[in-house]
Amino acid sequence: MAFVTRQLLRSVSSSSVASASAKKIVVKHVTVIGGGLMGAGIAQVAAATGHTVVLVDQTEDILAKSKKGIEESLRKVAKKKFAEDPKAGDEFVQKTLNSISTSTDAASVVHSTDLVVEAIVENLTAKNELFKRLDKFAAEHTIFASNTSSLQITSIANATTRQDRFAGLHFFNPVPIMKLVEDTPGFIVNRLLVPYLMEAVRLHERGDASKEDIDTAMKLGAGYPMGPFELLDYVGLDTTKFIVDGWYEMDAENPLFQPSPIMNKLVAENKFGKKSGEGFYKYK
Repeated sequence: MAFVTRQLLRSVSSSSVASASAKKIVVKHVTVIGGGLMGAGIAQVAAATGHTVVLVDQTEDILAKSKKGIEESLRKVAKKKFAEDPKAGDEFVQKTLNSISTSTDAASVVHSTDLVVEAIVENLTAKNELFKRLDKFAAEHTIFASNTSSLQITSIANATTRQDRFAGLHFFNPVPIMKLVEDTPGFIVNRLLVPYLMEAVRLHERGDASKEDIDTAMKLGAGYPMGPFELLDYVGLDTTKFIVDGWYEMDAENPLFQPSPIMNKLVAENKFGKKSGEGFYKYK
């Protein structure tokens, strides 16, 4: 599989037996669980690289929104990739879309898949429950992978009977554009990024600077394309809170992992950022 095979071979090579079997893996059919921004992006990249994909979520409405977002994203890609040949671009878009089907019943589709990529809420209990259920229906050769950005892969894999066929595949948003996929323990980027974002929130909470001034300072002084509050709204305050809460449970004494009262309040009010229309900033 073009976009994850090398990652998977490294991820499942913890033993000589796993390494030997990994060499025989041919991923043709992919199931992506979760139709949000990340799941839809993963499905798009998988389909665009020649794989048949089933995108799974809880309702048809969510999946319809996901397919619409994938089509819009593909047209942007095609416009750049096939600037001199619009007809080829249209064919690329249609071929990719035709490779993606949808379902609201994960258990009914994983029996014929080679790779399951989970991209649901960043919550260990939810992920464990999902993988424990899918483990009963998936074929023996099927590889499970989580797009978690903060949780320990071992903690998720232990909910299944296929620890030697379980990987961490942390994509970055937007998936079709970002080049990095992390598959090693530690999740380097988020381990550095999230404490930075939380320190920006604490600066604001202490009254040291306004969120606007902090964003402006980091864009002008550090050359970042987004300030921390803009990025928090883009990522989703609920997603960031899940990460911080999980880290806090593992190491409550670490000052980097302390919860934020203002973020907790915004999430409790369903103000998650751009996707809800309001977070630290308001969006039309």
